[in-house]
Amino acid sequence: MSLRGLLSLLGLSLLAALTATFLFVLPTEFNRDPTGLGALMGIKGMSAFDGAGGSVLTERPRAPYRDSVAFELAPFESVEYKYELDAGQTLVFGWQTQSPIEFDLHAEEHDKPPEESVTFSAGQSDAQAGTYVAPFAGRHGWFFENRGSEVVVVRLQTSSFATASVSYSPAGEYRRLLNDGLN
Repeated sequence: MSLRGLLSLLGLSLLAALTATFLFVLPTEFNRDPTGLGALMGIKGMSAFDGAGGSVLTERPRAPYRDSVAFELAPFESVEYKYELDAGQTLVFGWQTQSPIEFDLHAEEHDKPPEESVTFSAGQSDAQAGTYVAPFAGRHGWFFENRGSEVVVVRLQTSSFATASVSYSPAGEYRRLLNDGLN
């Protein structure tokens, strides 16, 4: 093979390697998708790494805290209940009522005004359960409002490594430190 043919083959190999890196390796292994095709192919973020070189496993020095609260809401009454979470912390949750209410799962980033909150789920329901991962450090939680004509009780149960919970009601803001360990 001539030197020119060898250099052409080397150039094509380099082009193929770069294409594979941008189309497959970056979206899958590093959750980086410069072309947008990783999301379209469903391979973005498939690896066990978070894109910053860290594992999706985060160990903690203590067990998660379980929180169980209930709010009685008269007709057209509301309450807001949030947790202080660091970026990447997970909140496992479930809430229910005996009849549908309005809800808004949202978050406020530390050092930003409440008007810049981000909503993740909103609507009308009598229950919701799932897992929430905080995209940034701040206060994360729900606004509940009873638009019905009967009193409802909202029962919320969570498990997380949150440091505190904060509730907002007509009585004002109440911050509660969460204890160490599983309870």
